[in-house]
Amino acid sequence: MKAINNVNSTIVPLPAENVDTDQIIPSRFLKATDKEGFGENLFRDWRYRNGDENHPVEDFVLNDPNYEGEILVAGKNFGCGSSREHAAWALADYGFRVVVSSFFADIFKSNALNNFILPVQVSEDYLQQIFEVSDKDHKAKLDVDLPAQTITIASTGDKQSFEISAYKKECLLNGYDDIDYLVNMKDDIVEYEKNREFSYEN
Repeated sequence: MKAINNVNSTIVPLPAENVDTDQIIPSRFLKATDKEGFGENLFRDWRYRNGDENHPVEDFVLNDPNYEGEILVAGKNFGCGSSREHAAWALADYGFRVVVSSFFADIFKSNALNNFILPVQVSEDYLQQIFEVSDKDHKAKLDVDLPAQTITIASTGDKQSFEISAYKKECLLNGYDDIDYLVNMKDDIVEYEKNREFSYEN
């Protein structure tokens, strides 16, 4: 599992709103159960004409050599639609570690966190600032500081805080899945049980 602490990276801007999970990873690619390989089909029907990899859509951002990085910046309501976890698998396999938007669908947000992708929700105004900076400078960077729970536009210094549950924050910082988290607490659990007072009622 890949822990997340600070992610300082150029960004991939995708200003489209209401991007649903079928657009992120089309349903015809959901047969596999292994997480590997989903990245090549990320936004498949937007990247290629008629889904044919021999006919890339030149102006789609993933096909534009000017843009690359570990941070995807998306429009409002990213990850809506079906609850497929494969959408998070595809983003992670492609190489994204952070997704920034002004609103995430709840199930997508949970799936992202469970797959070591940090969803950073910002205000609509701040999101537009990021898009404007990226439009002017294709190599613009964001600094995402998970311990401090802040995101900063490197070129301007504009900063905003974001929310994350304390539990998921600890998991991401340490590279824990749910089982790892419990295993890490094994000694504390054993100690608690040893010293616990039991009372029985007839």
